[in-house]
Amino acid sequence: MKPRSIKGRGATAHLPNRFAKQQLHQEHAEGIDEWEESECEQHTRAIEIYPKTILNKIKSPDVPGNWGMNPYQGCEHGCSYCYARNSHEYWGYNASLDFERVILFKRNAPQLLKKALHQKSWKGEPILLSGNTDCYQPLEKEKKITREVLKVMKQHRQAVGIITKNALVTRDIDILQEMAKLRIAQVSISINGVDEAIRSKLEPRTSTYRKRLEAIQKLSEAGIPVRALVAPIIPGINDHEIQRVAEQAAQAGAIDLGYTYIRLNGHLSALFEQWLQAYFPDRKKRVLSLIRQSHKGKLNDSTFGQRMKGDGPIANAIHQQIALAKKRYFDGKKMPDFQTDLFKRDHEQLSLF
Repeated sequence: MKPRSIKGRGATAHLPNRFAKQQLHQEHAEGIDEWEESECEQHTRAIEIYPKTILNKIKSPDVPGNWGMNPYQGCEHGCSYCYARNSHEYWGYNASLDFERVILFKRNAPQLLKKALHQKSWKGEPILLSGNTDCYQPLEKEKKITREVLKVMKQHRQAVGIITKNALVTRDIDILQEMAKLRIAQVSISINGVDEAIRSKLEPRTSTYRKRLEAIQKLSEAGIPVRALVAPIIPGINDHEIQRVAEQAAQAGAIDLGYTYIRLNGHLSALFEQWLQAYFPDRKKRVLSLIRQSHKGKLNDSTFGQRMKGDGPIANAIHQQIALAKKRYFDGKKMPDFQTDLFKRDHEQLSLF
């Protein structure tokens, strides 16, 4: 299928699952048999799954903390660059359109978390929400799984770091504010540009940049520490907006700035090339060349410590821009350390304090 723009979707074509033994495809396009066209336009489906555990050990030194959890698999935000897309193939779906239109949700996540926190071996280490897919993606508005998870964390005084690009996080300010007073809650808002025309193509179902800046302001005013994440930086697409993002995030109340550099692992390289062909064909060759120059001639570098930052002259120029932005707008500021010694295994004891 040729890449084409699909309203509300980041993927521009249907890519097969690499692990599937059989593939369904259309040999010849005929007017009476345009099944692939209609398939692309299907509405989002939500499917409940029943995991037995919810906490994942983080083995990558590029991701903060030792533990993560994800209430959802797949993500309706549809970001064309998302490294989590490949994980959908392990569930029997593809990394392209299925990733953003077939969302698996874990309704029992709060109960599983409570069970994990009651284990004698658990020491109250910080947990990262959204290490893979966004815990505040559109389905959360209906399911409220993340909100219930936060209630459990609050009861146990369990430290949590949240990464999101959805302004829905402000719905839970009432919980996060109380946790922030104990230094057990932080939020990172991913905002990788200021140009809405690009955002609507790059990450079509996320909150607008303006809404994300407003979320930073609301969270900050409530006393919740917020970091702005320029993630990912894509040379030739949004790297020229780093300083503007930093300035506006700082003005909104963010106290730190982080970033990641694009890497195209697995099927993501083909998907992103198709996205460029559909939306920026005139930039395609240059953008891919710049990415390769930043990953030792490849579109993906899986080397720990480098894969999310890149190396070489192009990546180094990005590093310098980030350093300059931090000096200009975040000098002397930093995210506070988590207060992990407040953790209580039995939440009923909290009524005594």
